[in-house]
Amino acid sequence: MKVSVSIIVPAFNEEENIPFLVEEFATLAKKEPRFDFEVLLVDDGSTDETFSVATAEAKKHRFLRILRHRTNFGVTRALETGFENAKGEVFVFFPADLQFVVDDIPRLVEPILEGRAELVTGRKIGRYKKRFVSGVYNTLSRLLFRINVRDLNSVKAFRREVVEDISMRKDWHRYIVVLAAKDGWRIEEVDVTLRPRMHGRSKFGFWRIPLGVLDLISVSFLLRYSRKPMLLFGTMGGVSIGLGIIAGLVAIGLRIAGIGFRPLLYLVILLVVTGLLLMMAGFLAEQVAQIRAEIEDLKRRQR
Repeated sequence: MKVSVSIIVPAFNEEENIPFLVEEFATLAKKEPRFDFEVLLVDDGSTDETFSVATAEAKKHRFLRILRHRTNFGVTRALETGFENAKGEVFVFFPADLQFVVDDIPRLVEPILEGRAELVTGRKIGRYKKRFVSGVYNTLSRLLFRINVRDLNSVKAFRREVVEDISMRKDWHRYIVVLAAKDGWRIEEVDVTLRPRMHGRSKFGFWRIPLGVLDLISVSFLLRYSRKPMLLFGTMGGVSIGLGIIAGLVAIGLRIAGIGFRPLLYLVILLVVTGLLLMMAGFLAEQVAQIRAEIEDLKRRQR
């Protein structure tokens, strides 16, 4: 079947939600949207009957395909599995917890099909328990990445080419918008409805908060310095050498005044040597960055 939109649904222990979710997709298909679509449900190592329930539903609906992980790898890996098996030119990330509304998918896809954007992200409208945490996360994201998007952690639609240009690590699905913005893709934001979870348990735990903050810092660091490592190492090395020179001048002044302070001499040596080592690390990192850029360029040419 030729499709233009592939809807990728990561699912982990969502057996109660699957039948209702599939029914919503079936209703959308009956409405004859402007696009043909398939649904790729990725069972991410569920320990309940998610796979069995999803497989039974797939026998009833041609648009539904089921993929399975042998264990729980996380949402990012589930999305990548969906990307690898998708037939469409537009991808939609849609969770399986029934908190988002399937009828919002055409509004996410429309700007892409009309050529106005390459990525469309949803802004959650509705009451939900994680509003405060989500607000802090999105505020920090806007400050760190300087993008005009109010909600990064929501449903999204994007062209295939967007994710083909992105290298993702564990839990980096939250930063698809940021990584796409870095590469210059056009981004739009639309309001989407958020409902309370009706069945199953939320996968959000306390440790997601500090881990999310660390991920924010990691992504920000990589975006700023992975392609220009000398900017970081050179600055740190220059500061260290500068402090070493200042400490050396102080040591000379003390010696002229007849005051000897040997630890200050050790500090001068430490600062200068550290600065030189950082500079050397910067040159090596620049070589690595150049090789990486050449590999990425080669990959783009082979597509």
